[in-house]
Amino acid sequence: MGKKKTVAKKRVKAKQAQKKVRPKKLRSPFSDAVLRKLKELLLSYKERVGGNFMNLRKTHLRSSQRDATGDLSGYTLHMADLASDTYDREFALTVASSEGDIIYLIDRALSRIDEKTFGLCEVCGNPIRMVRLKAVPWATSCIKCQEAEEMGGGES
Repeated sequence: MGKKKTVAKKRVKAKQAQKKVRPKKLRSPFSDAVLRKLKELLLSYKERVGGNFMNLRKTHLRSSQRDATGDLSGYTLHMADLASDTYDREFALTVASSEGDIIYLIDRALSRIDEKTFGLCEVCGNPIRMVRLKAVPWATSCIKCQEAEEMGGGES
């Protein structure tokens, strides 16, 4: 008799495990009108950052080192000039990489606006304050979670 009860309990547990528990879908704390304004703000940032990125691409990243320096002979006049030119190109690559990261974050924020989940902390699920979103409109976490992440990251 005890064996039948354990088999029945296992079946119940198996059925419960098969049922998919859907997490509660969180919705943005902002109205549609506010989300539209935030979307416009994000699009203007994206346009500005994208313009800077394209300008860097045209001026520093597409040209060869020889073209960038204007040296037609193929020989650098001085090693310090070569070092300075190399530094400028590496700096431009770093800036371009950072701007590419920001464009990615802006695209993610625009997706969250379309999904109506924008303005919620991806860590704790609490609303992100409007003051933070005005300063960093692509923010994915509230101040408290961001500070916790930065404190945790600084220990390694």
